[in-house]
Amino acid sequence: MKFTETELKDCYIIEPNVFEDDRGYFFESFSQRIFEDQTGLKVNFVQDNQSRSSYGVLRGLHFQKGEYAQAKLVRVLEGEVLDVAVDIRPESGTYLQHVAIKLSAENKRQLFVPRGFAHGMVVLSEKVEFFYKCDNYYNKASEGGIIYNDPKLNIDWILKEKELVLSDKDNKLTTI
Repeated sequence: MKFTETELKDCYIIEPNVFEDDRGYFFESFSQRIFEDQTGLKVNFVQDNQSRSSYGVLRGLHFQKGEYAQAKLVRVLEGEVLDVAVDIRPESGTYLQHVAIKLSAENKRQLFVPRGFAHGMVVLSEKVEFFYKCDNYYNKASEGGIIYNDPKLNIDWILKEKELVLSDKDNKLTTI
């Protein structure tokens, strides 16, 4: 696996070693030992989540607060998304900065989003199957969010505003 730290501390792009032949392909999508060796971070994933969405669906920007903060390892099983991680750690040198990376079934990239980050994605393909691991359990009372078009963040979601599909909950999120 190839690990590339983004410009945001502890936020990594992970690219697997893919072995292909006439039968298909195989790759190791996660190894605790390799992850810790490459990043120096300790993580213990306790929950897996999966969603299916259509073109233009924007989910985010979400996070969990306090003792329920979550790190996530996200990837796409089918289709393509623009995945966004925003550093919301006030003490960080990259506070309110973000990274945006295309994740797809084809490129098999993953993004590790550490605790203290907001996370969102927009679907760029007709359909997407999105999968992610979390290192803490979801707690409704601890959920938080930032509106996707917060002017302080200035995120380019690639799609036109009229193409975006948001839930009522995500449409009501506020700015920082």
